Amino acid sequence: MLHGIDVSSYQSSDYSTSGLSFVFIKLTEGMSYVNPKWTAQRTRARGAGLVTGFYHYPHIANSPTAEADHFLEQINLTAGDILCLDWEWYGQDVSNARARSYKDTWLSHVKSKAPAHRVVLYSDRSNWLNVDEDSHCGDGLWIADPTAAGHPRVKHHWTFHQYAESSADKDVANFSSAAALRSWAGVAKAADEEVAGPATPVASRTGDDSKG
Repeated sequence: MLHGIDVSSYQSSDYSTSGLSFVFIKLTEGMSYVNPKWTAQRTRARGAGLVTGFYHYPHIANSPTAEADHFLEQINLTAGDILCLDWEWYGQDVSNARARSYKDTWLSHVKSKAPAHRVVLYSDRSNWLNVDEDSHCGDGLWIADPTAAGHPRVKHHWTFHQYAESSADKDVANFSSAAALRSWAGVAKAADEEVAGPATPVASRTGDDSKG
């Protein structure tokens, strides 16, 4: 199994990359929050050659397309970047139907705006089993379930498994090798484009948190 972590503003920008193949970084929350550490955390991941993903924590009552655009506006995407909806809404007074509608719309909108990138869904096991109805998880399911690494208690095919929470949440990827993960994410394309010239950005801006 391939090991990785996910980080937000609660974690250092100088986190350990030893033994890791990937990292997910919290980028935005709602319509206004941007993780103040995200660029430094991204630099750390890319400097170690890790596959890098970015996630958005939603405020479900808001427009999913407006929140998706806020997320995308923060970053000039590089080939191989993974985009993720952190499908949680603790303390938010919204119906399950609203949460499902938000999920489907956000995933579809981000994919339409960044078709060259993998767009995945993060969900805890309870929401996946009890709230989801259509199994729509974009290009992959990142399931949170505190159990043995690589053995989440869901039947659906999973791509990433968050199995433990600590100073940085611990994850594994369902790939046979780092090369397979990089190929799936499109990182190989990034290397080709660096020879030919810089990648064309999907969206503009710079930016960094809250994984709820």
